[in-house]
Parts: sequence; structure tokens; C-alpha cells
Amino acid sequence: MWGEDYQVACITKKGVGRFKGNESPSLTNLIMDQKELRLLESRCIQEEPPECAAACPIHIDARAFIANVSQGKWEEAWKILRKTMPFPGILGRICDAPCKERCKRREAGQAIEIGMLERACVKTQAPKQRIYPLPEKDKRIAVVTGKLSGLTAAWDLSRKGYKVTVFEMGAELGENLLSMPKEILPHDMVREEIDILFSLGVEAVLNSSVEDEKFLADLLSRFDAVYLPPPWPSPINGEGMVMPVQAPPLPLREGIEGRGREKLFSEGFLHYNPKSPVWQAAEGRWAATSIDRYLQKVSLTAGREKDGPFPTRLYTNIDNVPYALAVKPLDSESGYTPEEAIQEASRCLHCECLECVKACSYLDHFGSYPRKYAREIYNNSSIVAGARQANKLVNSCNLCGLCETVCPENFAMQTLCLKARRDMVQKGKMPPSAHEFALLDMQFSNSDQFAMAMHEPGHESSAYIFFPGCQVCASSPGKVKSVYAHLRQTLTGGVGLMLGCCSAPAFWAGEEELFQKQSSMWQSKWVDLGRPQIILACSTCYKIFKTYLQEAPIISLWSILDETGLPHDFTVLKDAAPLALHDPCTTRYESALQTNVRNLLQKMGQPFLELKAKREHAECCGFGGLMQNANPDLAKTVIKRLAGQSLADYVTYCAVCRDNLAGAGKRTVHILDLIFREDSEPDPAARKRPGWSQRQENRLRLKNNLLNELWAKGGEDTKQNDRVVLNISSEVWQVLEDRRILVTDLEEVIRHAETGGRKFFNPDSGHFKTSLKLYNTTFWVEYMPSDDGFTIYNAYSHRMVVSA
Repeated sequence: MWGEDYQVACITKKGVGRFKGNESPSLTNLIMDQKELRLLESRCIQEEPPECAAACPIHIDARAFIANVSQGKWEEAWKILRKTMPFPGILGRICDAPCKERCKRREAGQAIEIGMLERACVKTQAPKQRIYPLPEKDKRIAVVTGKLSGLTAAWDLSRKGYKVTVFEMGAELGENLLSMPKEILPHDMVREEIDILFSLGVEAVLNSSVEDEKFLADLLSRFDAVYLPPPWPSPINGEGMVMPVQAPPLPLREGIEGRGREKLFSEGFLHYNPKSPVWQAAEGRWAATSIDRYLQKVSLTAGREKDGPFPTRLYTNIDNVPYALAVKPLDSESGYTPEEAIQEASRCLHCECLECVKACSYLDHFGSYPRKYAREIYNNSSIVAGARQANKLVNSCNLCGLCETVCPENFAMQTLCLKARRDMVQKGKMPPSAHEFALLDMQFSNSDQFAMAMHEPGHESSAYIFFPGCQVCASSPGKVKSVYAHLRQTLTGGVGLMLGCCSAPAFWAGEEELFQKQSSMWQSKWVDLGRPQIILACSTCYKIFKTYLQEAPIISLWSILDETGLPHDFTVLKDAAPLALHDPCTTRYESALQTNVRNLLQKMGQPFLELKAKREHAECCGFGGLMQNANPDLAKTVIKRLAGQSLADYVTYCAVCRDNLAGAGKRTVHILDLIFREDSEPDPAARKRPGWSQRQENRLRLKNNLLNELWAKGGEDTKQNDRVVLNISSEVWQVLEDRRILVTDLEEVIRHAETGGRKFFNPDSGHFKTSLKLYNTTFWVEYMPSDDGFTIYNAYSHRMVVSA
């Protein structure tokens, strides 16, 4: 029921989600707190790392690295390696690339040869680098042996300002690296990289007797922390005395156990692979982190769930990715040439999600993704004074739910935007320019000028009530009369008629009180008519009634026609050209309704093509959510995208979709144009979109004609005696359409000016100019009297409320 038990609805993957006013954390609390914001942000996975970075023990940003290689930006690629890779000149040449096992490219060919790309990069001239260590600390750390893990620990700790001494068993630091073939690891490069340690103040003690029993005791007495790189014998004096680099165990770190003396650190990773260069580097890095935390007296384990490889939630769609094998180097021993590396890097998918952004012009328009949008909207709602930068973002969403449908994590941008709109309305911060025009049109539809609720002529009760909706009546009033006549002939028990608007504009605008008031009016009318089954021709009305009048039995007009059959005089089409079928976005989760429409087309003999954006993936025409009002330019982009999905003419079963497509130059018919064909309209696909003023005029005339023809109520046509005759050129008509200025507004402004209001004469143009405030809008009109009325030369308006 509408009224006290008012509930919030949003479209979800499971249908229409309903939350009572005091139960929905996402819609009814006007401002989300920081905890809710974090939870919402976490639903967007765009910032999750790709598989390659998550699989890398030291988390090289392989995606960014490969992107630079693919463009031949070798200096930039070097910089990416330096951010997280210790000694890139060394490790870049010998990295065993465990990330390949999780590369998404394997699902459509072979994994990217990241190791070979790293080698190709570090063979190029390295850009100059400046290393800025943190201020020197008074703690001294000993690192035993100069193997890659120990060198990495020394690298990280010295950059943090610690005084590090490396104890090397050999005669030269990094001796084990120098034992590798020069063809694989040039010795001058090894020495050049290790020299960086000395520039950071690292000291080296060579030829150290690290296996001497007194050696370890001496280090523990002289240093604040000691690192023993693996492999290292753990028993000392028969007891475990070596702390792991991470202790105690973490959820993703099996086999990590504390092993004794607090100053002593060694390996702690069950899956550590001592033969892997990158794992050796990772071991040293984890040790450095643990030592740093230990010396700062903070937790060794907190927030380290993602040290080392970890699973990522990032989704990457590879449905349309072409199969491609890795590039084979001409010289397998030398590896890739720069040209070969660029070719191989070009195979990279540059993994990211952005499924919603790719599917939605609105999300794409603002240049980011839901995680960032959530933060912007939160900040916008939290502003007490000053400019609200995200108003346009909040009010431009068409609330269609496509983003949630395609999102692997079901992020519902429409829910967030609707909540923000309600927040703005309740705070008095919603600008009139966003939605006022649509709300006034809704009020016109629900005023005595158009709204009515009647039993079928000659009946005192109704088994059914036909509710065509305001937009079908505005677009094609003649079809409404034909449908109503057919229903009266086909159905028994009386078919009443209700004209009006379901109040969706108030719902979309976040005007909760207005929505309740308008909705309650329709509830009362339905009850007064004896609670008949409601036949709905508009999918938006169907969604609103299904959600907010659950006690009322509703049925789609398309279901009725599918069940009862086409009109008896209908002639099956022959040799008709195929039409591309567009599903309105408001039918996204109404598969039965969508099937009814397809059945009807088949029964008519009308061939049709399925668009890519069909059924659950149907795209909005720009009308939903009042996008057309809040952001007309974006709405044009949306409808242009929709119109470009097929070269064929379109057929749809939403009046606004048909009109918006027609307005974009796309030949489109409404399914009613096919069912109730008229000789006077041999090519309904060529019918132009009625303008804003014509849409109101069509509704007004429809009601009056029905009252006259069916109920003999003496309904009057538009009162021509009260009208001001306006002469408007086609160019000015287009200006009025773009600025959403109605003819009735112009009449009111000129009537006021000509009956005592202020007007100004411009001698340069020879025209009068006048203004008048109606509602929250000030209209300005440039005009001149003519023989039969007034000629309009220009008009514009300002929709705003000026408050102290």
C-alpha cells in the first residue's frame, strides 16, 4: 500500500528491491557514514590489482610496465621497475616471472612473456635516478651474507634511514651473483647496482666467518636487529631462536611460526622458493618490513595480508579477446629486440574491470568509475556551505540499473544517486533546473486537465482498468483510443479507463513527499473503481505499480494481446523488412513481458533482429531518471549510442524510447503502430517526435475527445478563446524545445505584458522584451504584435531559487 507504509524501491538483479523507511542502510539514512562509504567503495573492484601484480611476490606493476613497453617508452618502463623492484638492473635480467602462471592472456593464447620484457627493458639505457633516503635513524642492523635476499633487505632498510652492515662470506659483496654467466648477468651491471648500497651508507664486512658459533652472539650484542637470509640452520643451542619475517601466522601465510629471540629474523614463508630470484628478493623485503616494524614497536603482522602473492578480485572480460600466441624472439639466447618486445607487450590485455563504464554512457561521461563516484557523492552530500561539485553527477544518472547488471560485484550506482537526490531534496539543496520541468509536466498529467478515472460507458463496475500512462497519450493519442476500443471488444466485465501519470518523475527526482501524494491519489481512484485488474501499456508504469501497489493485480498490455490475440481485422504482414527490437530499460527484469512482445511480433509476421543490448542488458533512451532534464547533452549521447546499434529500423514498446530515437533521426515504430495500422500513416517509422508543447496538447485533446465520444460528458476542446495566437518560426521552435519552454508559458508571459505588465522596446531590434516569473522559473520573451497575434523571435528562462 502507498501511504504510511511507504517504501523505497530500486531495481536489482533479483528484481525490485524494497526497503522499509527505517530498514534500508543504503537509501533511507540521508548521509552514509565513513564505514558505509568504505563498504560501498569496496564493492567496486576497478582498483584491485591485476593477476600479474597480485601474483608477483614483490608486486611489480606489470600492467603499467607492459603498457609503457608497448609504446616504446623505455625510460618510463624503467621507472616502473624501480618503484618496487630492488636492483632492477640485476633482478630485471634474472626474474623467473612467477606471475605468468596467473596471466589472464593464457585464457586466450599464451601468457605475456613478462620476464623477457623485463630483460629487454633493462638492456636499454637506464635513466638517471636520485635516491632520497629518509632521515638517518640511530638503529643499527646486521644483514648476514650478500645474497639477493640479504641485499634486498639492506636496500630497503638503508632507504628508510637505518645504519646497515652486510656481512659477506666472500671477497666481494654480491659474490654469488657475480658467479652467474656474464651473458646472463653482466658483472659491471651487478657492481653498478651494488654501488648504490654504498651510496646509501651501507657498510660491507667481507670474508666473514658467519658459521662461527660466536659470530651470531656477537652480532646480537652489537646490533639492534639481525637478518639471516634463508637458507639458514634454525636450531641454535638446540632451540629455535630465529624469528620469522612475519609472526605470528597470518590468514594467508601457512606455516609461519615464531621461533625465538626477538632480535633475530629469518625466513618465514612456507611457500618460499629459494631457487627463484624474485622470491629471494621478496624474502628480503618481508624481512626488512618486519625489522622496521619491530624497531618502531608496532605490530609485525597488522595489515600484511597482501605481502607476497594473494588472490585479486579484479574481473577482466576476455569474451572478445582474439587468441594470440607469444612472440618468439629471433635469437632465443639474446632475447627480445626492442621491436619484438613492443610487439609482445602489445598482446597484453591491460586488465581492468570497467564493465559498468563500458556499458553506460553516463558513467563513461564523467571520466571515472563507481568507487570514485561514491566518494564524490559522499563529499557532495557532506558539504554544509559552498559549491556542490557533484550535483551534475548525481542528477544525470538514468537510474536504469544496467551498471549493477553487468558489475561482477553488483555495484548499484542508481541506488547511490537516488539516495543522494533524496538527501538534496530534504536539505533544500536540489536546484530547480534539474527536475522542475519534468515535475510540472507530471503535475499537468495528474491535474483535471488530463487525469480521469471512469468505468466503461454503460457499466457501473469494471473488471479491468486500462492505464496507458502519460507518455503513450502524449506521443500517439490515436493509438490509445484504438487500444481502448479493442480491449472493450475483447474483454468482458467492463474495461474502465484511467488517464494520468504514474508519478515516476517524482520518484526519480527524489521528491518523496510529492511521490507519496501523487501515488496515494491513484490508489484512491483504483479503490473507488472497485479494485479492478490494471492493464498497463507503459513499462515504467508497470514497474512503479508493481512496486508500490502490490495489492493490485496488474498485467501488461502485451500479455493481454499475446493471450487474447491480435485484432480480428489484423492482416498478417508479408515480406516485411526486419526491424531491430529495442527493449526499454524498465523491462530489464521482466523477461515474461519481453517474451510477450516477441511473440506478438512473430504472430504479426514481423521479422525482427535482436540488439546486443537486449533484455537484462537493455540500454536507456535518456528519459529514465530524468537525464534529459538534468543533462540534455548527455541524453543526446545516450540516444545516439542506442540508435547506432543497428542499421535496421527499430521497433520498441516504450513511447518515449520511440520518440527519443525518432528525435535522434532513427526510423522507429512503436509496436502499436504495427498492431493498429492506419491508412493515414503509411510509414509510421517516419513520424517525428512530438515537441514538449505538442505532448501536452495531445493529452489534453485525447481526454476531451474521449469524454465527448464515449461518455458524452461534453468535454471541451482546447479553449481557443483563451489562447494567445503565436507565430513561431521553425528555428525558434527548436530553441523552445532545447530550452524546454512551452507555448503555454509564452502565452502567459505575453498576456501579462499586454495587460499591464512591464515590457521594454529595443530600438536596435525593433522588438519588445518582457519577463515573468512562473513557478521557480523566470521567462524572457522577445516578441512583436502581428495582425493575427504575436510573433516570437526568441525566448529563454532561468530556473532557480534565490535564498538568503
